[in-house]
Amino acid sequence: MTRIKRGYIARRRRTKLCLFASSFRGAHSRLTRTMTKQRIRALVSARRDKGKRKRDFRRLWITRINAVIHETEVFYSYNQFIHNLYKKQLLLNRKILAQIALLNRSCLYTISNEIKK
Repeated sequence: MTRIKRGYIARRRRTKLCLFASSFRGAHSRLTRTMTKQRIRALVSARRDKGKRKRDFRRLWITRINAVIHETEVFYSYNQFIHNLYKKQLLLNRKILAQIALLNRSCLYTISNEIKK
């Protein structure tokens, strides 16, 4: 019986896996089975932490806006400020408001005066 050479598909799959896991340490970058498990773990962590990162940034923006509001006494509370923004239909998201609060406080005063009218 003649020897049958295997195809290239499994090798191609393992090569792709090696490229993904090349930065892992130890056996996690050398052995196929551990590479596969580590890849699954890495992708699960990435998916989980993507949502966490979004929550963390939102908290950071809210904290920055709140700090500037309290420091300058533009409004009594962050909640009132956001509520009045929506009431006046000034569609500025928290990310933009946080950047304005850090870089250009006079602009934030202008926005708050528009809200108060």
